[in-house]
Amino acid sequence: MEIFTSLESLEELLDSASKVPFSSKVMVDADELREIIEEIRLKLPDELKQAKWVKEERQRIMEDAQKEADNIVRQAESRIVNMVDEHVITKQALAQKDEIIEEANKVSKEICGGTREYANAVLEKVEEVLKETLQVVHDNRKELN
Repeated sequence: MEIFTSLESLEELLDSASKVPFSSKVMVDADELREIIEEIRLKLPDELKQAKWVKEERQRIMEDAQKEADNIVRQAESRIVNMVDEHVITKQALAQKDEIIEEANKVSKEICGGTREYANAVLEKVEEVLKETLQVVHDNRKELN
């Protein structure tokens, strides 16, 4: 920064100045001192503008970084919620699967029981018809003999 160069010139001016006898005071060339002060005044606004720009740019970068961080957190929270929802849906689906299988087994047992009853009734009817037929055959044989 150019201001530091001018400040160093001021220090050199003071260091090389003539001392006033019996005091800590020094004599400096007033024109040379004014020239350095004017140089500082001229350079100061540009450097202050640069410093202000750097500060504003740093603030903008920090705000952008905060927005990005907030966005990442929101996305992560959303993903977690979706994963939890999917987990809940999976649990519900498994519970429904178990209910459906249980209901299917129940219906299957009822159908098996109904089928057995029906088969038993048909066989009972066949047995009666066969008994009657056998009796007719038996009666017909008796008549033949």
